[in-house]
Amino acid sequence: MAGEMLTLEAFEEASEEVKKVTLETKLIFSDFYSKQTGNRIYFKPENMQLTGAYKLRGAYYKISTLTDEERERGLVTASAGNHAQGVAYAAKAYGAKAVIVMPTATPLIKINRTKSYGAEVILYGDVYDEACARAYELAEEKGYTFIHPFDDPAVATGQGTIAMEIFRELPLVDCILVPVGGGGLATGVSTLAKLLNPKIRVIGVEPEGAACLKKSLSEGKVVTLDSVSTIADGTAVKTPGEKIFPYLKKNLDDVITVPDEDLVTAFLDMVENHKMIVENSGLLTVAALKKLDLKNKKIVSILSGGNMDVITMSSVVQQGLIMRDRIFTVSVLLPDKPGMLSKVSEVIARMDGNVIKLEHNQFVSINRNAAVELRITLEAFGTAHKNEILEKLEEEGYKPKVVRTSV
Repeated sequence: MAGEMLTLEAFEEASEEVKKVTLETKLIFSDFYSKQTGNRIYFKPENMQLTGAYKLRGAYYKISTLTDEERERGLVTASAGNHAQGVAYAAKAYGAKAVIVMPTATPLIKINRTKSYGAEVILYGDVYDEACARAYELAEEKGYTFIHPFDDPAVATGQGTIAMEIFRELPLVDCILVPVGGGGLATGVSTLAKLLNPKIRVIGVEPEGAACLKKSLSEGKVVTLDSVSTIADGTAVKTPGEKIFPYLKKNLDDVITVPDEDLVTAFLDMVENHKMIVENSGLLTVAALKKLDLKNKKIVSILSGGNMDVITMSSVVQQGLIMRDRIFTVSVLLPDKPGMLSKVSEVIARMDGNVIKLEHNQFVSINRNAAVELRITLEAFGTAHKNEILEKLEEEGYKPKVVRTSV
């Protein structure tokens, strides 16, 4: 076992070790994002990893460094989902008991998958930090060995094996984008990347509603956010890792923040252009591509995971279509006479609009001859097409008003 973590020797050992349980996630060139950004964009698709996320790397490597006695006591951890599956899978590979504390709002797919690897799951607290406090209590009470999801140099060393694979495939990479929750992945990737090429740029990406690392770096010390609010549940962390913070301070060139709405549209782009399901936290590095002030560079975006439950997925797709004006609802006022509906439909059909839903309200006015409200939810090609449809309805005298869409 490597004595000191986050050294080149430790990263090399970890790379060999994690090969026992990981899939090879080869880089994917993105023609779509390369054209959009003027760079050569590659994805490191850890969403295709065995447990659906990169976390298996750090968990397995950490468990490999434990003594037999530490493993036999049983393992405990806290996680919003992906680290949970990583620890559960790695513990099973070693024949060790695993207890995972997860926040109560954790998506069902992550809970069920974690259980499927043989772990005991305890739901506790609203956010990761509360679940983590409970896991520490259990370690104290029951004598379990605690496996921290990010604030552990051995775990970070395991996560850094991603950078080793990136360099093997793309030795002349200029920039790596890495998602940040607590900072374990960013620590491992940035530290190894700088060891292999001090000139490379490594940029962390956080959700705007959970930017604990950006705030900590700006204050020069680890700080805790009062609250976090983001759809990127895997990176909804209030406090970055204390032990790994010096590495982040030294090796990260910048931290970019991304609003939730950019993750929604990035999800749509990945599904439509790459046929890939990437969870919101994994989309941080995709959404950040348009914020980079770089041209003609080789850039790798790490897609950290793909464990998204179907209900969240359908909601994100729907919101993305609305945000892109591919679905919108328009209200028109019509006289309450036979044939009026077909006249409006004809105008929309001529403009290539596709009607998804109709709502007819006869009680919008006392004088029904003057006005009956018709709400039409339409599918369009985008903003320009939506505006053309609205202009045509205006021309025909229907006084259209766009209303909040719900489909």
